[in-house]
Amino acid sequence: MAALKYAGLEDTDSEEELPPGWEERTTKDGWVYYANHLEEKTQWEHPKSGKRKRVAGGLPYGWEQETDENGQVYFVDHINKRTTYLDPRLAFTVEDNPVKPTTRQKYDGNSTAMEILQGRDLSGKVVIITGANSGIGFETAKSLALHGAYVILACRNMSRGSDAVQRILVEWHKAKVEAMTLDLASLQSVRRFAEAFKSKNMPLHVLIGNAAVFGAPWCLTEDDLESTFQVNHLGHFYLVQLLEDVLRRSSPARVVMVSSESHRFTDIKDSSGKLDFSLLSPSKKEYWAMLAYNRSKLCNILFSNELNRRLSPHGVTSNAVHPGNMIYSSIHRNWWVYTLLFTLARPFTKSM
Repeated sequence: MAALKYAGLEDTDSEEELPPGWEERTTKDGWVYYANHLEEKTQWEHPKSGKRKRVAGGLPYGWEQETDENGQVYFVDHINKRTTYLDPRLAFTVEDNPVKPTTRQKYDGNSTAMEILQGRDLSGKVVIITGANSGIGFETAKSLALHGAYVILACRNMSRGSDAVQRILVEWHKAKVEAMTLDLASLQSVRRFAEAFKSKNMPLHVLIGNAAVFGAPWCLTEDDLESTFQVNHLGHFYLVQLLEDVLRRSSPARVVMVSSESHRFTDIKDSSGKLDFSLLSPSKKEYWAMLAYNRSKLCNILFSNELNRRLSPHGVTSNAVHPGNMIYSSIHRNWWVYTLLFTLARPFTKSM
C-alpha cells in the first residue's frame, strides 16, 4: 500500500482510472501508451493495472487521423468541425492478448450500415451500385464511401445522382464518389455505361444490383421487353456479363443482387415444369404488377446462384440478399395504392 500511495494510485476508484499527472495516448498505428507529465516519461503498460492495450476497430465515420508538424497524431471530427489530440477510440480498447471470441458478431433490426462496417478499411476498393441515389442504394453507397471505398452511383437520373454525391461529400469531403448514367430499361444504356467504366481502367471489387421498380404499370422498354422484368433483372444480368472480365481481373471480387422474400410467391414454369418465357415478359393482358415484381426477384436469385457456381472458382462470389420486409423506402412510388399501404405501415417499419 505504501508503494501505491507513493505512486499516487491509492485514490483511484478502479484499476482502469489513471492517477493524477498521467495521460492516455495512442500511436499512429493504434497502440495505447501512457505519459507521466510529472516525471516526463512514457510507458506502454497501464500505470496501475500493468496491462498493455490497443484501440479496437477503426475511427467513427466522419473522423480522420492526421499528424501535426511535430509528428504528433491528432484527430479531426468533420461532422462537428473540431480537432482533438484525444483518440475517440480510447473508449473501446482491448488488451494486447485478447481472448478470441467464441461467437460471431450478431446484428438485428436496429443495426445500421455504418455500425456493420465499423472498423472496416475499404480504401482501394471500387464499388458500383445501381439505383444509388435514394433508399437502400444511397445508404449503402454512403456507408461504403465513408469507409474509404471508391463508389460509383449508377443512376438513371443524373441530376438526382449528382445530388446524392453532394450529400455524401457534405458528410466527408474526402469521400471518393461519382455518379454515372445507367438506365436499366435500355440495353444500349447498359452497354454505354460498361464501356465508360472500362475506359477508366479501374478494377471492380463489388457490383451491387440494387435498382428496382415495384408496382409499375405495364409498358414496354425500347427493347420491346416488359419494363419490370428488364429493369429488375435483365438489365443487371447484361451489366454483369459486360463487366465479368473486369471482376475476374479484380478478384477477390463479389456481385450482390438485392432480391426479395416475395420471390417465393410466384413461378416461372408452365404446367409441364418447363421455363415459360411468356411469363417473364408478359403481354398487357397477362400483366399483374405484383407478380411481375416477384418473378423478377426470383430471376435475381436464380441468376446469382448460377453466377456464383460459374465464377467462384475464379475468385468472384455472388450472393442474393433480402433487404427486409419492414423497411420504408420510395420503391412504392409508382402506384398510389402501394403508397397508401406503405404510409400506413410506416410507424412499424425501419427507417432509412
